[in-house]
Amino acid sequence: MKTKTVSFLLCFLVASTALAANWPAWRGPLGTGLTEEKNLPTKWSTAENVKWRIALPEAGNSTPVVWGDRVFVTQAVGEKRTLMCFNRADGKLLWQVGVTTKEKEPTHATNPYCSASPVTDGERVIVSFASDGLFCYDFTGKELWHRTDLGRQIHIWGNAASPAIYSNLCFLNFGPGETTYLLAVDKKTGKTIWKKDEETGYGKAQPAAADSGEKKNRGNPQYIGSWTTPTIMKVEGKDQLLMSWPVRLAAYDPATGKELWTCSGLNPLVYTSPIYENDVVAALGGFSGTAIGVRAGGSGDVTASRRVWHHPRSPQRIGSGVVKDGKIYIHNDPGTAMCLDLKTGEQVWSERLQGAGKTGQNWSSVMLSEDKCYTITQGGDCFVFRAAPKFELISVNSLGERSNSSIVPSNGELFIRTHAALYCIASKK
Repeated sequence: MKTKTVSFLLCFLVASTALAANWPAWRGPLGTGLTEEKNLPTKWSTAENVKWRIALPEAGNSTPVVWGDRVFVTQAVGEKRTLMCFNRADGKLLWQVGVTTKEKEPTHATNPYCSASPVTDGERVIVSFASDGLFCYDFTGKELWHRTDLGRQIHIWGNAASPAIYSNLCFLNFGPGETTYLLAVDKKTGKTIWKKDEETGYGKAQPAAADSGEKKNRGNPQYIGSWTTPTIMKVEGKDQLLMSWPVRLAAYDPATGKELWTCSGLNPLVYTSPIYENDVVAALGGFSGTAIGVRAGGSGDVTASRRVWHHPRSPQRIGSGVVKDGKIYIHNDPGTAMCLDLKTGEQVWSERLQGAGKTGQNWSSVMLSEDKCYTITQGGDCFVFRAAPKFELISVNSLGERSNSSIVPSNGELFIRTHAALYCIASKK
């Protein structure tokens, strides 16, 4: 799908390299899970269409990013927090750099350390090691700068928000933790350009939100937090940075950090990133929480004037969805794929996805190519289903290895990170 937003952002995100060849961030060049690539593989297994498989030293939930002939993956190895660089042609490890953690953070067994994915602009790779800092490396693994003064990210369920690059800036949702804030740094130097504290974060006072659906858990830190990675959207002719925070969706001027508008209606736990098409944004809460649709724009609190739908209770959602032709497609944590109307919030269909794995639970964010949605469950079953008003399952491809990552397209190939290995999937020619 080619829009004005796509055209405007290409010069910042993909330079002179073709969009289809690179997947530079957690949800692709625009942070939406959409790719312009066509004819991607739809059938594979451990014995079919595997170009290479490289074992990884420990479990991990982060998603690979790809630029040219390099594949980058964040990886915890004991007390080290590292960035690994692989040759995409054969999977050979080219280099691995990182730091030894200074203070072990709490996390959940399902969320290993280094869950944040890297981001690259083709010259540098930026990675968040949470409390251990924000680091920038060149393509040879040389450190260009670091920020180890950001504070602590302390939450019972750990951290996972990935950095995002826009123009000359790198954004990071630093939280949840003792403090929660949105940070913009110069991508070349790491210098702070602006910082915006979020008062609905962990340990902060909560605003009234009668429709949040989780009043009983207010004040309990483990039920407050945002793991959202920022998304850029063009609104009323200008770029705006979107963030899903506890209890609200907010938009900022990406250059200055000024808050432009906010809409309430989310619950205090949010894992997904905002998704949009044309002028409507959907923000989907987690922990069986709420979901909202908002007509982007305006100023101040737009809840009464621009919120177009609200679900007081929804399925648990960890992974983010995609939008195509006015429909949201998402794979919920309980293992159900769902289609919703973006403008009305009405459910079009919901289907349970069954595979060979012992669990059908899903933390994977949807990747969309043409009219095909790609996800992988915790049981290692990769599903391809149709993005259409009528549900159609195209294929189920079982790897038999646990995964909480998302599927990455690049130059006709798919890259899949499981807890055991990194895969390159390619159709035989």
